[in-house]
Amino acid sequence: MRTTIGAEEEFVLLDPLTLTPVDRAAEAIAALGGRREDGGAVTPEFFPSQLEYATRVCRTAADVSGALEGFRAELREWAASAGLLAAGVGLPYRTARDARVTDQDRYRDIASRFGLVVPDHQLNGLHVHVGVDDREQAVVALNRLRPWLPALLALSANSPFWQGADTGFDSWRAIHSRRWTTHGVPPAFADAADYDRRAAALSGVGGTSDAGTLNWVVRPSERFPTVEVRVFDAQLDGATSAAFAALVRGLVVSPPDDDGREAALAPELLDAAHWHAARDGLGGDLLDPRDGGLRPAPEVAAALLAAAGPGLAEHGDTELVRDTVARVLTDGNGATRQRRALARGGTAGLAARIS
Repeated sequence: MRTTIGAEEEFVLLDPLTLTPVDRAAEAIAALGGRREDGGAVTPEFFPSQLEYATRVCRTAADVSGALEGFRAELREWAASAGLLAAGVGLPYRTARDARVTDQDRYRDIASRFGLVVPDHQLNGLHVHVGVDDREQAVVALNRLRPWLPALLALSANSPFWQGADTGFDSWRAIHSRRWTTHGVPPAFADAADYDRRAAALSGVGGTSDAGTLNWVVRPSERFPTVEVRVFDAQLDGATSAAFAALVRGLVVSPPDDDGREAALAPELLDAAHWHAARDGLGGDLLDPRDGGLRPAPEVAAALLAAAGPGLAEHGDTELVRDTVARVLTDGNGATRQRRALARGGTAGLAARIS
């Protein structure tokens, strides 16, 4: 029986000339949301320029890809008719400094806890859900994924620009996220009770109001019987998002290394490696979970595919994921492709690349 997967993609609506967010997501949601025939859902996000599309629960990567690409086609068509761009990017090229959050109680409550962090938090991600039997299995999956999160970030990094400037980072979104009370790679947990106890202890500390405001890049879902992976920047195309979802599932269902070296990596090393991956992407070395050293990105990517290999084979995803990773290594992650488009065509070229 196939382990289920699903994906949530966040998009930002942009002015096609300035590439600045435009607060018209409510119109897009009214046109594209409601009870969708594909079983997915379209919902508001933290800012009124953003919206999220969540697939139905899927059995195959092809189902995920079809749902994502189908919604993207509808969203592009609506955006064009409205004189806008709908972009799958980790951060918009520019933002308005007076941005206000979406007018919902939860978003206003969160905003009240974070002060001037809030206007900068215009982040867009790809969230992957992998089905689990229970919370115990979700915590096992969390621990399994931890050492590979920097490599997953490097492959998916797609937010090199901020306020019209190159940040020098492939994922500036990941750096923005570090300003939340909790961030990045979570600690390892003994079991579900350990996770729940430590998560509860964080409630009321800093900006953490409940489990939904724990900003770790992998966590047990509080709404669904899944482990939720949030490390990915939003992607330029739905097919890549679906392949990353399949890669995560492959890791979750594959057995860990025999000698426990991956699990033994120190939390401060994983935290530093996450920052390192956000800066360098695939352009340098990455942490190799097999020994905690730095290795060239293609070598670590090969190790990642090997670690996920049994799970990929079990679900028929080996070729899809292998080919996607090979393409990203050759053509560059989203950050590289955005930089290339801007260099070749200016903001018009970048607009064409991200829409």
